[in-house]
Amino acid sequence: MRMGLVTPGERISGTSLSGGVSSDIWRLELPSGPVCIKRALPRLKVDAEWRVPVERNSFEVAWMREAETLSPGAVPTVLGEDAQTRSFAMAYLGPDRYPLWKSQLLAGKVSIDFAAKVGEVLGRIHAATADRDDVAARFRTDENFYAIRLEPYLIATAKSHPDVGGILEALSNTTAKVRRVLVHGDVSPKNILAGPSGPVFLDAECAWFGDPAFDLAFCLNHLLLKGIVIPFAKTELLRAFDALRFAYLSAVTWEPLDELEARASRLLPGLLLARVDGKSPVEYLNQARDRDIVRESAKTLLTRPVDRLREVTDLWFPSLAA
Repeated sequence: MRMGLVTPGERISGTSLSGGVSSDIWRLELPSGPVCIKRALPRLKVDAEWRVPVERNSFEVAWMREAETLSPGAVPTVLGEDAQTRSFAMAYLGPDRYPLWKSQLLAGKVSIDFAAKVGEVLGRIHAATADRDDVAARFRTDENFYAIRLEPYLIATAKSHPDVGGILEALSNTTAKVRRVLVHGDVSPKNILAGPSGPVFLDAECAWFGDPAFDLAFCLNHLLLKGIVIPFAKTELLRAFDALRFAYLSAVTWEPLDELEARASRLLPGLLLARVDGKSPVEYLNQARDRDIVRESAKTLLTRPVDRLREVTDLWFPSLAA
């Protein structure tokens, strides 16, 4: 009721939704129709001890509202916010019209055009927020970003792999120092709906004014990993990787293109390794052989870094079984 979505006496019912590790998510049936309610959790639902500030919820809402003004339709409409319970309401987008991109990819349904649209929208948001003092002031979330992204991904993985630990820590430090655009922080196929008019981005809990290379590398990372479990779609995944990369880089005007791509290319293998041995491993790499492929390829790229994203794929895709 604090969000103004219902009045006293109105009946509502709810169903818990699965898929997230950082929040409680519910579909509520209101007299006006279904809505989605999301409440931030202080401890994430993973095996490792991973506690994060619940204040991230307000930054997620702020990111969504900013993104809606810059790319209408790229996020669900925010319907209300309750700072007391660290929850907010947004439009419910059903899977019949808004299927999850991750589900499509794992089923081998790889759309090159959709991947390009993801890169295009992400590039548009980055370009429109680049070097804006007002956005930087609203998203000073360095501590949140370290707690939710840099520590559990790069620093935790460095402890598991001391042979490349110094490289991973250096990548974390480099990323933390770059402050150029409004970063989503979790641009993953599990957080992108394939809407009828293009991608719809979810779960901006890691929103931060920082390094655009993180968003680019974080998303491309998943297209590489999917090639392990759907090897029959390797060629299409490579095309999707290139389409997303090209569409995104075409929007870069705020800094030299070569510098941004080099940071993304060097960060990408660190994120690959993190999705096996960090605090949030991907659930579909459940075979020891698959995890070893990631470790070997990622470490090769970490110790012999490249400056172009296509150079990453030149090593990665040949390493997968035919």
